[in-house]
Amino acid sequence: MATLLNCDMGESYGLYRLGDDAALMPLIDVANVACGFHASDFNHMRATVRLAREHGVAVGAHPSLPDRQGFGRREMAMKREELANCLIYQIGALKGFLEAEGMVLNHIKPHGSLFGMAGRLEHVAHAVCDAAAIFRVPVFGMLGTLHETIYPERGIPFLAEYYADLEYDDDGKLIITQVHDAVDASEAARRCVRAIKEGLTQTVGGRDVRVGAETICVHSDTPNAMEIAGAVRGAIRQLAA
Repeated sequence: MATLLNCDMGESYGLYRLGDDAALMPLIDVANVACGFHASDFNHMRATVRLAREHGVAVGAHPSLPDRQGFGRREMAMKREELANCLIYQIGALKGFLEAEGMVLNHIKPHGSLFGMAGRLEHVAHAVCDAAAIFRVPVFGMLGTLHETIYPERGIPFLAEYYADLEYDDDGKLIITQVHDAVDASEAARRCVRAIKEGLTQTVGGRDVRVGAETICVHSDTPNAMEIAGAVRGAIRQLAA
């Protein structure tokens, strides 16, 4: 089965626009839609779901820590039950819009700092599972983290994700910055091909670390996201041919 290309999107809010969802949607297979706590609002959530339906793109929830000002890229201390409730609230809202458009929830992908925390803090990983168990959908995550161990232990289907437009540190962790910089699209595509074929990627320090690439992510707020998505999509199609 070909690797699926996904994109974090639906991140505009009110009159503020972030990312070109209309241009990106035809290039991807799966949309991770913001649920209002780091970005988006009820109008943008529904508009993004409608756009995905028009292009035959599956939709997953992209819930966050309640950190709109920091775009969900700052860590917060929350206990397991409180965090699970925070996730259920967000995912449930998106599921309502999906049902209104005759669509189903495809998966859950925690956003930003929540994603990283779930990879190393057991109570956070379990909170993600507590929510996923209610909605009965897979969760996207990273190899070499608690995503890979706790999610399957809890009976939650786990899909390993690779990141076309982010760097990895020498421990194999993502380097998450509040603002994403443009990256070379051809180099991003080359790295994605290696991740798919060899299960490896090179870190900022020049080391090779193990990665999974059942699905590959491009972030809509990366300045040249369309160029990256086009290059990666072409590379995936060549591998599948």
